[in-house]
Amino acid sequence: MNAQAREGACAFAWRNYLLLHSGVSENDDRRSALRRYVNNLRDAGQYDFDLFQIAAVAYLKSLDEVHDERSARGAADHALAECLASRNGTTR
Repeated sequence: MNAQAREGACAFAWRNYLLLHSGVSENDDRRSALRRYVNNLRDAGQYDFDLFQIAAVAYLKSLDEVHDERSARGAADHALAECLASRNGTTR
């Protein structure tokens, strides 16, 4: 399920991204960056499909805003932490 969750989350985020950005190629570098980011989440111990989706969408959104993979990772990680805190009933 881990590989399916990662691939599904990447596909979901990328399809939605392409719907919003008609001029972007299917093979754009952002797609590779997205895969690297989601794979990093797996390496950090995240395996939840819903969280993969949230993080993937947040990452692409952040990447558009800051145009830097490292900053986009930080912003997406923050969004993911907020989601996890909300699930656990805590605030950040």
